[in-house]
Amino acid sequence: MRLVLLGPPGAGKGTQAQWLKERYGIPHLSTGDMLREAVAAGTEIGLKAKAVMERGELVSDEIMIGVIRDRLGRPDCAKGFVLDGFPRTVAQAEALEALLAERGEKLDAVIEFRVDAEALVARIAGRFACARCGAGYHERFKRPKVDGVCDQCGGTEFVRRADDNEEAVRRRLRAYVEQTAPLASFYRARGVLRTVDGMASIPEVTAAIARLLDGAGS
Repeated sequence: MRLVLLGPPGAGKGTQAQWLKERYGIPHLSTGDMLREAVAAGTEIGLKAKAVMERGELVSDEIMIGVIRDRLGRPDCAKGFVLDGFPRTVAQAEALEALLAERGEKLDAVIEFRVDAEALVARIAGRFACARCGAGYHERFKRPKVDGVCDQCGGTEFVRRADDNEEAVRRRLRAYVEQTAPLASFYRARGVLRTVDGMASIPEVTAAIARLLDGAGS
């Protein structure tokens, strides 16, 4: 099963990617993780990525597709993958399509997480996590049972992503709409786009994805 998850930050892609990984026995490939692994491994493409990142520049499409090419060549991708964070543009989607064609493969489905922008801002802007164990919380929707104490490990220090504030979230959503949203039309034209309600509960989204993928792939 070869899948791409498409949706703005905070839409729930990571949560569902973990479920897909377990259900199909395929790796969850995020762009950040792949880049870090390539740099750590010291591969040819990893060294190129490292040089670019050390200069504070954005990794080019050419380097990113090279990183993905190397990653897809590993044995754990034999049965497929869940790709999260790539492609972000139509040009990247075309490069991925060409790469898969070289391998005699194609995507089984692209799952688009449809969300309400205002609700998504509220969902993301209040997030924080335990500094010790990483357990996630939210100012409005999921506060610790005892204020200031982590439910999981008892830690009393919490951290928040610098860009998990309303202004930054709106900026990220605008960037998504401008750059990534056109991918829906690209994949719809290829007959692989599937859409789920990203504002539904986690179990409901999981069930919807399961229904969409029944009978898909090999």
